Amino acid sequence: MIDIKLLQHLETYLTEQRLARFEQVLNQRTKHFTVATEDVYQLHNTSAVIRSCDVFGIQEVNIVEETNTKRIDREIAMGAQKWVDLNRFHSVNDCITTLKQKDYQIVATTPHAKDCELYDFDVTKKSCFFFGRETQGLSEEVLKQADCFLKIPMVGFTESLNISVSAAIILQHVTTKLKKTEIDWQLTETEKLEKRLDWCKKTIKSYDEIVERYYLDSK
Repeated sequence: MIDIKLLQHLETYLTEQRLARFEQVLNQRTKHFTVATEDVYQLHNTSAVIRSCDVFGIQEVNIVEETNTKRIDREIAMGAQKWVDLNRFHSVNDCITTLKQKDYQIVATTPHAKDCELYDFDVTKKSCFFFGRETQGLSEEVLKQADCFLKIPMVGFTESLNISVSAAIILQHVTTKLKKTEIDWQLTETEKLEKRLDWCKKTIKSYDEIVERYYLDSK
């Protein structure tokens, strides 16, 4: 349960501009789509994907690190890691199981499978877009458990794009298309309250001291 009075108290420490920005961004956030990266080796690629998720309103990012465990490159992510939720997994199977429990279909992004081109993708289905390693692509495990395969149409000699570029192209297209539907794609009111509190925590200096003092004064 969110302590609404505490949240309201914390928000008095923020400017009107910051509060308006929180509301504006939250109204564009969605969990209808999410993204998963599988053992991406180059740190800047994972960070850039997180940045794209923030830009296009994707609230959750799933990072599978079976062999590659690295911190997020703050410079590349440009602070985006503060605003999106990062779910970390040490096993791709655990990641897929968790996502399917949340009713996501598993979408393998690959230029080699002839299943669905980006412009034909059905955005009404709750989906997680999987992006694989730079040279190897997605693992056989993801390809085996995928519900569908998605590719970006390409007409050049090059067969693939950098994963961060692919993520940006796909997310821009599907989120734009989603917002033209009647799907209830926005966060719930409870989820919005949770993010307001979380973002206050990540924004306000001396957050812990302020909360402690608030509860002492409330006794």
